[in-house]
Amino acid sequence: MKAAVFQEPGKPLVIETIPDPSPDIGEAVIRVKHCGICGTDLHATERHGARLPEGTVLGHEFAGEIVAIGRDAPEGWKEGDRLCALPFIGCGKCLACFQGKPWQCQAKRIIGLGEVPGGLAEYTRVHLNEAIRLPAPVTWREGALVEPLAVALHAVRGVRNGLAGKNVLIIGAGPIGLTTALWCSFFGARHVIVSELDQGRAQLSLKYGATGLVDAGGDVISEFRELTGGAPELIFECVGVPGMIAKCIGFAPYGGEIIVVGFCTKPDTFMPALAMANELSIRFVLAQDKSDFQFVVDMLAANRIDVEGMVTDVVSFGELPSAFEALRTPTSQCKVLLDPVL
Repeated sequence: MKAAVFQEPGKPLVIETIPDPSPDIGEAVIRVKHCGICGTDLHATERHGARLPEGTVLGHEFAGEIVAIGRDAPEGWKEGDRLCALPFIGCGKCLACFQGKPWQCQAKRIIGLGEVPGGLAEYTRVHLNEAIRLPAPVTWREGALVEPLAVALHAVRGVRNGLAGKNVLIIGAGPIGLTTALWCSFFGARHVIVSELDQGRAQLSLKYGATGLVDAGGDVISEFRELTGGAPELIFECVGVPGMIAKCIGFAPYGGEIIVVGFCTKPDTFMPALAMANELSIRFVLAQDKSDFQFVVDMLAANRIDVEGMVTDVVSFGELPSAFEALRTPTSQCKVLLDPVL
């Protein structure tokens, strides 16, 4: 099959022909219809301590149809079924797996980050315990957006005392910032204010739940107060670069809550005493549960959310390496998808 292969930091992905995957026990091989490029993919291919193995096929935001099923697979699945899947293959036997939390499985393997080849390929394999059916109303583009939507949903669902009526500040309007704004609005936040340097992304956030914008390079809290009449009760850090947690601590009022969603792979520092002085709650979140995936799919199928506009480009294998590298520099691009048949 054709796949985008990581060789080493500093070099673009290389399009190669590699062996087709085969399904193991309980697994399925799917023909990839769309696969998104994630910020985690970009971080993972940079120069830092935790290097990806040479030959890694990236991609964990995918949707596709089953072309082969392994033995002892869960009942009810067949070739041709449409699905998306959590980017993990758990043991299927531990409490975490039974609860739909494969990220917490001690024996998990991660799809697209070195352990299992990912979706930037013509085919990939998933475990059907972690798969979610895609009803006919859900498009392939939407199916490839389920994973980032579920990440943001997982972050929002864990907010202390819920979202209803709260004034929210979201730092960053990349895909996770946008989807966080969407769910904050969905669950009833009073004001959803986005701080973002790129004006294209900032304006896009107004279509997905943001009620106002502040200048990320200006006096964020003064502008926030002008728009809302008060301080942010809840702050989502959706950038993932050093210094952002410290900024959020400085923005938060007494008793405020900070949710760290941005995936930072570099050392960072902040002053605990400043957070303690205001008795802040800081929570770090990662990944998602199976219930988050199912909720996203249900909302898409019921037309409760409209997200296809988050896809700002769809590329072929030939265009993928340059599109991947271009995303290392912030632009107005939101979500770029690979279409393997282009």
